[in-house]
Amino acid sequence: MARTQLDLTGLKCPLPALMTGKALKALAVGERLEVCCTDPLAIIDIPVLIQQTGNTIEATERRGDIIVFLIAKRNGAIADSD
Repeated sequence: MARTQLDLTGLKCPLPALMTGKALKALAVGERLEVCCTDPLAIIDIPVLIQQTGNTIEATERRGDIIVFLIAKRNGAIADSD
């Protein structure tokens, strides 16, 4: 499946979570989103967003100051509702 990369380094709360949610809406079920961010609150905010939208975090990794999430879009109905 396709993997989309989203570089959110340098952005502060709530932008990483908001932009991750928006990017997920554009994906088809089964596609993956790799999110890179530096905001320490993203380690809390993004998993909460993913749980609320019915998607899945497949991996979380730290690369120095950068937090990387690999997210699989699982639920089109919840993630796409406005």
